[in-house]
Amino acid sequence: MNNNGNTALGVLAGATIGAVLGILFAPNKGSVTRQRIVDSAEAQKEKLASTATDLRDKVAETISAEKDSLENRVESIVSDASYKAEDVITTLEAKLKDLKAKNKKLQKS
Repeated sequence: MNNNGNTALGVLAGATIGAVLGILFAPNKGSVTRQRIVDSAEAQKEKLASTATDLRDKVAETISAEKDSLENRVESIVSDASYKAEDVITTLEAKLKDLKAKNKKLQKS
């Protein structure tokens, strides 16, 4: 998990602990306090689920963007290599033509 995920988790944990402690030290009946703890836990659970969903979506977007970028870079590299191979082939064909011409001069008629 990255720093943003750790920070969000820390904030949620701190908020949950603070809410529970605030409820426990509040001067209310036990049943009211227990209900407030349950309500607070459910709210924190929903916040955590929302944060996890947001984090998952961001990771998916990042992976998708990096995949597209990588595909473009690979395509560019393959294209460049193809052009270079074509240049090498052209140069070798010219050299071969020169060698054939030199060889023909060396052959007796």
